[in-house]
Amino acid sequence: MPIFHKQSRWGATAEELWTWHNQRAGFDRLKPPWESLRIESWEDVETGANTQMAVRQFGIWWRWTAHIREATANVGFTDSQEGGPFKTWLHTHRFVDDDGGGVLDDRIEYTLPLGALGQLVAGRAIANTIGRGFRFRHRRTREDMTRHAAAALPPLRIAVTGASGLVGSALCAFLAGGGHTVVRTTRKSPAPEGWVTFDPANNNIDSDALEGLDVVIHLAGESISQKWTAQAKARIVSSRVDGTTALAKTLAGLKTPPKTLISGSAIGFYGSRGQERLDESSESGDGFLADTCTAWEAATKAAEDAGIRVVHLRTGIVLTPEGGALKEQLTPFKMGVGGPVGGGEQWISWITRDDLLGLILHAIATSEVNGPLNGTAPNPVQQSIFAKTLGKVLRRPAFLPVPSFAIRALFGEMGNNLVLQGQRVYPAIALDTGYTFHHPDLEDALRFILGAD
Repeated sequence: MPIFHKQSRWGATAEELWTWHNQRAGFDRLKPPWESLRIESWEDVETGANTQMAVRQFGIWWRWTAHIREATANVGFTDSQEGGPFKTWLHTHRFVDDDGGGVLDDRIEYTLPLGALGQLVAGRAIANTIGRGFRFRHRRTREDMTRHAAAALPPLRIAVTGASGLVGSALCAFLAGGGHTVVRTTRKSPAPEGWVTFDPANNNIDSDALEGLDVVIHLAGESISQKWTAQAKARIVSSRVDGTTALAKTLAGLKTPPKTLISGSAIGFYGSRGQERLDESSESGDGFLADTCTAWEAATKAAEDAGIRVVHLRTGIVLTPEGGALKEQLTPFKMGVGGPVGGGEQWISWITRDDLLGLILHAIATSEVNGPLNGTAPNPVQQSIFAKTLGKVLRRPAFLPVPSFAIRALFGEMGNNLVLQGQRVYPAIALDTGYTFHHPDLEDALRFILGAD
């Protein structure tokens, strides 16, 4: 019977490790971003509880029921597969205190279908998949808990707009995992249970539900990754400027407004600046994105005038295989036909999604963060280096160039601005106020989020 064992030690206590694992948000955060997995139902960790999942392996979706055989608070639990892709699966989680800090210990005993034949055909691949997944789970657990410990915040009530988006959905799980109450917004009216209606385009904002918040994080906005027709540009500007104006006025008019508003922006604020090193003190640039970001940030004025601390989060390229620019590149690179785009000299100011979540938490906890905050890692790279590094991580060649005219022909103005131009942006405020990036190096970041050894 194959056995997998992984043990990690850091400053968390056994009680803190138990608390992290005994919550839906913590479980959500354990899913490796490269895996196809859906959580269909969740029960708190206690003897007899079941969690229903769907897992995609070898092109097939498998239903998986994880049954808690035994659970002891602050000590650990054992779950078995009661239905799923394995013949047998027994997973023991243990949380132990010792002089060197808490120990997270995972042990899995499993067998594959078809006995010796199944082991011969798929044994190595399955062992590699389990190893990749649990190395990721241990590192993300350690990093998430370290970020929350560094912030040292009491439980807060935090609203998030754009809560179903690529960043917003992960942010909600991350914040809830740290003990905060998360209020998610939706355009739907009436809102589903646990959500709040926020539909400024139709003048429908449930302001009563926003009373007494500690923080609002505003991420809602029309995607810029589309052809920039006149209609698309109008939607992009309106969703950001009008939506932010409506939110700022609503918050300013509350009886008990939040202390902090973190409002989305983008490094498009700086325009295309070639080799120029840019930080939060740099002036705005020219072009559609720069003009949009400038107006977007100005739209928070009502909140600022009401004494709310406002942070403009100028986000760079957010790296995760679950969406965005990296997901679009993975297929051609995995096929061995990736390479530099448009000459490769343009700068890529990137950040992992996990570090962006940590930076948002840092902005909440750090009162001196006020105004612009660059959401980028401290080591931007040129596009040719990004392509070479991605190819190295995926163990694929990365030398086939994509000419500029092809990008312009396919994507028009959007492709010219987002793909062929770039900004060399540094997170000066984050570094000056003590934020620690867990993924400052591109190769390590890609290996972590792609599960590449």
